[in-house]
Amino acid sequence: MMYEGVLLFGVIFLADYLLDTLTQSRDALALRHLRQGVVFVAIGLYFILSWRRHGQTLPMKTWNIRLMDRGQRPPTLMRLIVRYILIWPLPLLTALLIYSVSRATGYASIGLFIVCAPFSIFIWTWLDPQRQFLHDRLLGTRLVDLKTTPAPTS
Repeated sequence: MMYEGVLLFGVIFLADYLLDTLTQSRDALALRHLRQGVVFVAIGLYFILSWRRHGQTLPMKTWNIRLMDRGQRPPTLMRLIVRYILIWPLPLLTALLIYSVSRATGYASIGLFIVCAPFSIFIWTWLDPQRQFLHDRLLGTRLVDLKTTPAPTS
């Protein structure tokens, strides 16, 4: 996840740079909602195109992990788009919870726990018998360890 974050820094930087260049924006808070939408789409394109092409992002290649459906085939484009969208609700709800606790208690320092929100997607894996993410369980996709799984035959 950390390796993915390093690559996403470049994706976000490029998307934000292009937006600032095209809109002549000189303030990071200007066009904030448009900026968030552009970054959401840019991150989505990075993941969906990587998964579509090889079933892997660069960090997934490094760790010999591939995204496949239950039949050991690459997921369809629509399934990849829905997978990307389904990854977001749990971390966003966790961030909202942390923000709400921070506001309710009056302790602004609780807001620092916001960095833990992305890791909330792992909570379901502790409960799942096959250690799958919730979005993979719902969509019939899975992350396959290529070191222990034979390659599918065509």
